[in-house]
Amino acid sequence: MQQISIALPDGYRSSDVVAFHGRDTEGVAEQVTPERIRKGIVLDGIPVALDIALSTSEARIRIDADAALTPRANALLDDALLNILGLRIDPAPFLAAAENDPLLGDAVRANAGLRIVQSATIFEALTWAIIGQQINLSFAIALRRTFILQAGCQHGSGLWCYPEAGNVARLTVEDLTTRKFSRSKAETLLRLAQLVDSGSLSLERTDDIEAASAALLAVKGIGPWTVNYALLRGYGYPDCSLHGDVAIRAALQRLLGEEAKPDMARTEALLGQYKPHRTMAAAHLWATLAS
Repeated sequence: MQQISIALPDGYRSSDVVAFHGRDTEGVAEQVTPERIRKGIVLDGIPVALDIALSTSEARIRIDADAALTPRANALLDDALLNILGLRIDPAPFLAAAENDPLLGDAVRANAGLRIVQSATIFEALTWAIIGQQINLSFAIALRRTFILQAGCQHGSGLWCYPEAGNVARLTVEDLTTRKFSRSKAETLLRLAQLVDSGSLSLERTDDIEAASAALLAVKGIGPWTVNYALLRGYGYPDCSLHGDVAIRAALQRLLGEEAKPDMARTEALLGQYKPHRTMAAAHLWATLAS
């Protein structure tokens, strides 16, 4: 058992982090309370349970691995903790740039400390995006839970761990379609896992974003929305254009006071005003729908 602490920045909003990781109230790989997150992940083949206690100034983390962590697992762990805690994107630059913006200024000032939280790994973000394609959130959450139970593994404590590509690559299409996955969704998930597991597709944070996006778009079943979601929730890229997202367009319609949602071309142009901070702009637009 290893214990570490990570200092949290002034104004850190743990509520954003807890809300993201606690979306599934029946979570099998996440157990979340207002001040604590337990999450199971597989790092370089090793099941790991993270117990993260949050305060206003620090995150105290207990790391319980089922085997000695390899150097790669340790590197993945450091990366995962930044993602889980939402420390990948600093909200301050966007706040400074947009607090007096005529369209978003009021929303930005009202939510000044808003923080974007990432999935623990790029693979987790990508698979979640694929699972959630063209279905409602509650069904997507239920499918994700099924996916973890089928492809993941249990930590010694009993907590399930979100799978790595190798875990998923061993499944068959029928394993998923018999559990309410569409055939196209099942095929895309397995295709992605097999490409990553074989080394044919890289999901490294150091990858060039343009090259990574092109490589993902070349995978059958993965389109621009899925790529942008992966850039936001996986890579932590600060300038994603979510112009294909229906909720973004609905938020813009509301702020503009118009009778219809702007089309994708106009949405892309509106978001373009916030380069190189379009990821934070999207987060604030999503937040307006919850107010």
